Amino acid sequence: MDIGVLTVPLGGEPIEDAVAYLDDVGVDAVELGVGGWPGDDHVDREALLDDDAARAALRELLDEHDLRISALATHNNPLHPDEERASAADRELREAIELADRLGVGTVTCFSGLPGGGPNDEVPNWITAPWPTEHADALDYQWDEVAVPYWSDLAKHAAHHGVDVAIEMHPNMLVYEPTGMLALREATNERIGANFDPSHLYWQGIDVTEAIRFLGEHDAIHHVHAKDTKVYDANARVKGVLDTAPYTDEPDRSWLFRSIGYGHDEAHWKDVVSALRMVGYEGALSIEHEDSLTSSREGLEKAVDVLDRAVFETRPGDAYWAE
Repeated sequence: MDIGVLTVPLGGEPIEDAVAYLDDVGVDAVELGVGGWPGDDHVDREALLDDDAARAALRELLDEHDLRISALATHNNPLHPDEERASAADRELREAIELADRLGVGTVTCFSGLPGGGPNDEVPNWITAPWPTEHADALDYQWDEVAVPYWSDLAKHAAHHGVDVAIEMHPNMLVYEPTGMLALREATNERIGANFDPSHLYWQGIDVTEAIRFLGEHDAIHHVHAKDTKVYDANARVKGVLDTAPYTDEPDRSWLFRSIGYGHDEAHWKDVVSALRMVGYEGALSIEHEDSLTSSREGLEKAVDVLDRAVFETRPGDAYWAE
């Protein structure tokens, strides 16, 4: 199992400096932003698509530092009710899949997207309850009329290129928890699976190791983000966890994204690693730093420190004691 990093927090420095730093702190893999909210600071998706030499140069740079690419990232909203925005996000995602194929990368990470609540809506609508009944009707519209047709076609594109699409279960997106993730997979094909990011599950009250087992039973985990969350009970007891306070208003938040080990202890992360191994996942744990209480480099280094003690470097041996 590899320790990886989504390089977006290092986007202000050249990729040569970023990968040299990550190599120095003991990272094995990188997840590279190629569009959408992650941006493309380190990889110009459009430039690399048709430039064999540029792709070769990227591979040589990473080989020099013994780093592999765990995934290309383009998180956006291809289901947006604004057709122009949806089209741009769709193009990013399809081109990311094509670039992954040409680079020999097996996975693209993304969001499911979120439609409006009806064909005439102008903004996305996150439905969280079935009543009043127009909300249930809106949810049916989002799935049946928008998401399933779109993702069925996108899944065929991914299958054609031999690339897995790993969807991050994220609130304010249509797929935000494991049963929705599995429903989308079952409506499309096996190329559609999860970018399992526990940070968005913790504050929803979801048991992360149970969620790993649930999705793992269906071989539906394509990639993993290593990202922690801390629920601050003093605030959550008053206003719950559906918190719209700015992320930078830390004292008043019910929860915050935290560096690995600052939301849940090392023992918990060892349980996460063990659960992933039990369901057959041996890919990267890609650290996504979004802890506003520390700098990017310090947060990444603290996360690497915890994960370095949690991950297994070898394959399981024979259970000789059970023979």
